[in-house]
Amino acid sequence: MSSDETLFASIEPSAAEPAKPAGGESLAAVSAEAPGRVRPTPHKSKLVELLRNSKLPEEDRFSVEESIERYEAWIDAMASIDATGNELVRQLVDLANDYKKCVELDLIWDSEKDFLFRQRGQLKIDNSIIEEFLPWLIDPRVIPALVKQDLYAGPAGAFAAAYFSSSLTAPSSAISMQVRRKDQDFTLSRRAYLKASFKPDFPAAASSSMDLWLAYVAAECKTNLDKTMFQEASATSHDLKVAVPAARYYLICEYLDMTPISTAGTDIDEVLILRGKRLGSHKRKEYSAAAKRKILRSEYLDFLESNPIRYDVVQRFVDHLRSLFEAKDPNEEDVVAKGYF
Repeated sequence: MSSDETLFASIEPSAAEPAKPAGGESLAAVSAEAPGRVRPTPHKSKLVELLRNSKLPEEDRFSVEESIERYEAWIDAMASIDATGNELVRQLVDLANDYKKCVELDLIWDSEKDFLFRQRGQLKIDNSIIEEFLPWLIDPRVIPALVKQDLYAGPAGAFAAAYFSSSLTAPSSAISMQVRRKDQDFTLSRRAYLKASFKPDFPAAASSSMDLWLAYVAAECKTNLDKTMFQEASATSHDLKVAVPAARYYLICEYLDMTPISTAGTDIDEVLILRGKRLGSHKRKEYSAAAKRKILRSEYLDFLESNPIRYDVVQRFVDHLRSLFEAKDPNEEDVVAKGYF
């Protein structure tokens, strides 16, 4: 990463890599104060897209505009926190819970139409909140070692493999290097640069070059984790760890919608359940109509308040990240003295 490229970018996940924010504004370095740091905004992007959606009922338009205002207030509140360490994490979680309840209850549940409730999975209105929240944990006040790190925090197309599409009879100018990427909702990654050629001096006309993101931490965020999603994550984690053996892979879900499966036989380091068990299908059917949701509002409110984003689970994820920066390559003298490595 060059000196004019910085840690946090305001982006959406893409099949390629993080993009610089519109207008080419300068992005804040990792050591910058929280109010001045530009971070990824996948949730805001979904709200803006929703407002432009031609299928959005006119009755919901004002509620979406109001949610965008609440979003801005949430971001301002997180940027204004004057705390460090675990207390900063706790306050971030509290603010995320307050904002998430506004979206889930005031915007989606209270809508007099069924569009937002039935299409919430496709629209990614509420489940993108976690994607936007996670980079706020990547702060030197939470993980002091970040001051010395040069990396990117947020969604990215993480490097999964490199291959060559040239053949034995291909001209020496066509090495045709290709890269396969995996979109990840959250990464701690570094930019890397690859160049390949059949010529040792790498002539421009006979070389392939590209830059990419190596994910040393990757996390997939799910609202309701089921067995199919778990199996897909198992395959993805394997690909990413073949590409970067030192990587860590986490599966983060709000609700569990499956019988727990051991991660021992997979490349998933841990599954983190932020809120609890998903509501049963019989109960979800009761909520499908706006008129019924109005009657059962207090019941659903009780469910939300009984199942917030749990601070202890978020803290566990932070502790995992902290431990990565404490690990060092073994020193021969220390290894011999200890007798193991």
